[in-house]
Amino acid sequence: MNNKTGSPNLGAVVSIRGSVVDVRFEASLPPIYTLLRTGLNGEIAIEVLAQLDAHRVRGIALTPTQGLARGMRVTDTGGPLQAPVGSDILGRMFDVFGTPIDHQPPPSAVEWRSVHCAPPALLRRSTQSEIFETGIKAIDVLVPLERGGKAGLFGGAGVGKTVLLTEMIHNMVGHHDGVSIFCGIGERCREGEELYRDMQQAGVLPGMVMLFGQMNEPPGSRFRVGHAALTMAEYFRDDEHRDVLLLIDNIFRFIQAGSEVSGLMGQMPSRLGYQPTMSTELAELEERIANTDNGAITSIQAVYVPADDFTDPAAVHAFSHLSASIVLSRKRASEGLYPAIDPLQSSSKMATPGIIGMRHYLLAQEIRRTLAQYAELKDIIAMLGLEQLSPEDRSIVGRARRLEHFLTQPFFTTEQFSGMAGKLVSLEDALDGCERILRDEFKDYPESALYMIGCIDEAQTRLPQSASTLAPVPVASAVEVEPHES
Repeated sequence: MNNKTGSPNLGAVVSIRGSVVDVRFEASLPPIYTLLRTGLNGEIAIEVLAQLDAHRVRGIALTPTQGLARGMRVTDTGGPLQAPVGSDILGRMFDVFGTPIDHQPPPSAVEWRSVHCAPPALLRRSTQSEIFETGIKAIDVLVPLERGGKAGLFGGAGVGKTVLLTEMIHNMVGHHDGVSIFCGIGERCREGEELYRDMQQAGVLPGMVMLFGQMNEPPGSRFRVGHAALTMAEYFRDDEHRDVLLLIDNIFRFIQAGSEVSGLMGQMPSRLGYQPTMSTELAELEERIANTDNGAITSIQAVYVPADDFTDPAAVHAFSHLSASIVLSRKRASEGLYPAIDPLQSSSKMATPGIIGMRHYLLAQEIRRTLAQYAELKDIIAMLGLEQLSPEDRSIVGRARRLEHFLTQPFFTTEQFSGMAGKLVSLEDALDGCERILRDEFKDYPESALYMIGCIDEAQTRLPQSASTLAPVPVASAVEVEPHES
């Protein structure tokens, strides 16, 4: 901010406590969210979060504060944190400041916009519901996603959230005439580097933008990278009128970064140590993801669930914003049923006859009912054995087990680990397969013939093989590659 004489508004560092920096200004006080620069070459960035009195502000550093000392000069940049937008950012990888981290020169023809924007007005939002096909059987049949909606991938550590997310990028970027933006919040540096190379090899990088606020970066940086990604997504939706697929891995890390910032700022923690402003902060981010008259931002978000506890406040608040919840089950992962989607816990607001059609709706209900009955019978089977069930119950168990095996699918992103070629399955083929299993067309087929196939007709090609080659052993490949969530 410049004063009336045109000279920069300068201040001085008063105190430093980790990432929290207090700065004194004599001329004029910078507004909230203003970006301040300090350090020998202005390399330390501070975002103003509180005005303490007429001359002092408190901010959170978005960069490491090594080398910062009391009395150092601080320059008011006169505006908030900004992100680059424009068609030149496609195929590139950035940090929270819009600085390229892919060892290439900065994009030339870009415009810089504030990361703090209001959600689109209600009048501009589209009220039409459309389905967004993913090519993954279990999702398209049981948990249909909404174009312009928000879907959550819930699961603990190591059940396959990142693998499922990268598979969706692979499937959708190749078959979707839009832009894909991947936002990594508080994830491992290795994952970002691997994802960049995978997207490069798959040939989908020219239609993607990647942003990372890594695990080793300060909480302020991790907290703002989601806003920067949304600013880019809004440009493609509102200015270029294109559909955008926004993938966030991991939204829990956004809440966690906000909790760290809140604690550093001295706010009183709320339930389970979370920040008292958690619901507001999450809503500010989520409400910007919307379907408007210009285009749609469809978001798929991985949500790490601490200790697999779905009553955790972070999971509960994330649930309230979603149009679909895909819950990953550790038990199914241990049985080798990948993707490890729990069909009874997962749900979608799109699964109504008016949106997906009566045939799809009734079929999905029948699949859930069959799987629910099987879940109830499991205790009896464990204690007394399958032979003690009535013939009707035995046929339900057979159908349910064949459905479970048919809803597994080999992924393109795990080919190198599993040796199985990835499969993309249309919704019609997936529905046809489930319908034929429920009609008992495959009751004489071994369950293993339906394991890790694409369309149902592939089961016939598996029959001549010996049972040993078809046994559904757990595939280590499809588990999320990193065994522990930090």
